[in-house]
Amino acid sequence: MWILFAFGSALFAGLTSVLAKCGIKKTDSDAATAIRTIVVLIFSWLMVWIVGSAPTITGLDAKTWIFLILSGIATGASWLCYFRALQLGDVNKVVPIDKSSTILTIILALIFLGEPISWLCYYKALQDGLVLIVSGTLMMLI
Repeated sequence: MWILFAFGSALFAGLTSVLAKCGIKKTDSDAATAIRTIVVLIFSWLMVWIVGSAPTITGLDAKTWIFLILSGIATGASWLCYFRALQLGDVNKVVPIDKSSTILTIILALIFLGEPISWLCYYKALQDGLVLIVSGTLMMLI
């Protein structure tokens, strides 16, 4: 089931880039990010109530709150940078650089979460995929 959500995420992320570029043509990227954040906030709370997960919030411990807050700060910083990059650059140049976060995420998961990346040895296609992501990102910069 997780793979369906992963593909859904990729689909919506792709739509986000194009829609965002259209939406920031006549406004500042920071204002656009604030508007987008309000929409995400409303949509997220709506989903919390629809699926019935609101009661779980009261059971969160301090460590969980800290990590969720830090994650929110990182998300906000990412969105602000992303929208500014979209406002100043072309979508087809901004997105590949933004998606290089995949490689950074894999490295950070190894360092901080201890998640192994040994599967790269067994799945040559995935290994080649990482190389292609890095190469493609670098080529887009040229």
